Amino acid sequence: MAEVRIFSAGAAQAVVERIAVAFGRETGHGVEAKFGAVGAMKSRVFAGEPADVIILTGALIDELITQGHVVSGSRVDLGAVGAGVAVRKGALLPDVSGEESLRGNLLAATRIVCPDPATATAGKVVMRGIERLGIAGQIEPRLQFFPNGYAAMKWLAQSRGSRELGITQITEILANKGVTYAGPLPGELQVKTVYSAGLAARAESAEAAKAFISRLVAPLSRPALVQAGFESGN
Repeated sequence: MAEVRIFSAGAAQAVVERIAVAFGRETGHGVEAKFGAVGAMKSRVFAGEPADVIILTGALIDELITQGHVVSGSRVDLGAVGAGVAVRKGALLPDVSGEESLRGNLLAATRIVCPDPATATAGKVVMRGIERLGIAGQIEPRLQFFPNGYAAMKWLAQSRGSRELGITQITEILANKGVTYAGPLPGELQVKTVYSAGLAARAESAEAAKAFISRLVAPLSRPALVQAGFESGN
């Protein structure tokens, strides 16, 4: 049996892990998945680390196709993911339904955790939103960056402070049972990112990798994608 090696953005971790279990059980193929911020996973691809399936933003998959790292014509879309706000489970839910209410809650927060904007898609979205709200200078001392959204949500789940907020991709919030999803970023602060899968150009287990990609976007997998926080379409 083959071993399918996957490089994936953290936004797709929950659904990839779920589908990998069923895929392995039904096909006998092994699955080894590595997850991280989009920028970090891109660096691993460029460094020549072996992979069979690559799951990143659609724009980056297209870039990797152009550069010969992903097979042309192999891109398939999982769906779009928005960014949202989270609090530790049991904490009072803030109102994030409008830009002004979110602004007030960010100013009142004792700490705001999110992925590092240097490497993570969600981190870039967070920083653009904060700049749009005009409060970057005021809350900068209370911002804490993590390698990815999963790490940020893990910290938030284990924290004990008051008025702490987390912002990351909705899929990374819903996957952590120790935090509660307060709602999506409102209005023009919201940016939805399409995540896609592609076959690595140097895949050693190409046929098994193609089978996994097909399973990932098959109709039977759509409920798992929706439950994880993916929206259909762009």
